[in-house]
Amino acid sequence: MACAKVLSRAGFPVEVFDRAPDVGGVWSATRRYPGLRAQNSKFTYHFSDHPMPEDFPRWPDGQQMQAYLAGYVHEFGLAEHLRLGTEVIAADPVDSGWLLEVRDENGVRRTSCDHLIVANGVFSDPVMPALSGASAFRAAGGRLCHVSEFHDLEQVRDRSVVVIGYGQSATDVAEAISHFADDTSVVARKLTWKMPRTFGAGVDYERMLLTRMGEAHFRSREPRRAERLLDRLSLREANMDLLQERVTRKLRLRELGLLPEGKFEDIATSSASLATEGFAEQVDAGRITVHRDTDVTDLIGGQHGPAVRLSDGTLKLAEIVVCATGYRQEVPFLTPFVRRSLTDEVGDFRLYRNILPVEIPNLTFAGYNNSNVSTLNAEVGAHWIAGLLTGKFVPPMPEQMNSEIDERLSWSRERTDGNHAHGATVIPFSLSNIDEMLDDLRTPLPLTSRLAQWVRPVRPASYRRVLRDRPLPVPAAPAPIAEG
Repeated sequence: MACAKVLSRAGFPVEVFDRAPDVGGVWSATRRYPGLRAQNSKFTYHFSDHPMPEDFPRWPDGQQMQAYLAGYVHEFGLAEHLRLGTEVIAADPVDSGWLLEVRDENGVRRTSCDHLIVANGVFSDPVMPALSGASAFRAAGGRLCHVSEFHDLEQVRDRSVVVIGYGQSATDVAEAISHFADDTSVVARKLTWKMPRTFGAGVDYERMLLTRMGEAHFRSREPRRAERLLDRLSLREANMDLLQERVTRKLRLRELGLLPEGKFEDIATSSASLATEGFAEQVDAGRITVHRDTDVTDLIGGQHGPAVRLSDGTLKLAEIVVCATGYRQEVPFLTPFVRRSLTDEVGDFRLYRNILPVEIPNLTFAGYNNSNVSTLNAEVGAHWIAGLLTGKFVPPMPEQMNSEIDERLSWSRERTDGNHAHGATVIPFSLSNIDEMLDDLRTPLPLTSRLAQWVRPVRPASYRRVLRDRPLPVPAAPAPIAEG
């Protein structure tokens, strides 16, 4: 949506192909599971020139987020650029740009463009675990689905449900299910640290992860002065230890048997997971049972009904199994040659600034700088792409870009033990990523706003002036955006 708005206002004819019937990506009604809620407040999770409606709650739910994006489309007249219900099934590079095959209700047709933007998201392809016994499980009346396919809480009323996973979607959907189901179990291979939305005493999630001081508490690839000062004064580790203890006490992790291994700093890898409101209370009340450090190894059917077997040997009745097991970063519509050129030997995307592939011309990626404030990072990324296409910004030589990509991916893999969404995330360095893109465009955020961000969570409106649209003369060829 950000690319469509920015590029159309820069003078480009734009088409957006989206296989969903509505806008919103992860917020689409076609994949919106119960309990889905924005991690950020409405004050930080919006575009610079389109604030959240005043009547929205502080933490918007999935339906409200989709409505917000639909409002963005209406506000900036983007509907004429949208081709909803249209899937890109193939994209082939040609001398003049790209030849596309798209499928809609009328069948398959071909179209072309000078430049292709891949905006299908880093949560586009659901991952389902390979579990033996699925056929017998379903034959016995069991239902197996990915969390993105689970939409109706009435389906679990008075039934036994197993949720596989312990990420944000797993705890969100488990808490919602626990109010309807007869029995709700969460099977977690590994417990991870989760941050409460508020800690009390003026400290909250956004002050920790959406300020420059908060970012400085995480070790970066190129430490700046504030980070070095925190280390010199031994404040980084001390503050993290203090925060870890406060989280442990607030969420009663020891009492509930939910204390993770590792350090609190591990919260910021490919995503920053928030503690689901009400989850701990439902565990304490016996409405949710967490099976930690274990897996579902088999699905079981038979005369006694559907069940699951855990790796510790436990058998559990499970009429419904919801797999909150994550997503792959896939671009199946691109040719095998292009896909091989985009990724390295371990499948990490090789993108300069998480946007530009070095070897493939006329191609950029939007949203592959997934962050703690994704709307703003996507919006700045859209201006970066516009700057590239209009000549305002000229990227470095290929050797320099490849060297920077090598260093970033190597550092990210080491820092997160490989859990960095195949290189498609900048968490927890959301503001640093924005700084880099604005510096490339030679439109840095004013010093006063940067200073305020040291202690105050980011305010997207402060970027409005530096991101103002500038109509420019450009070629009149369409720039399709493939969302899925």
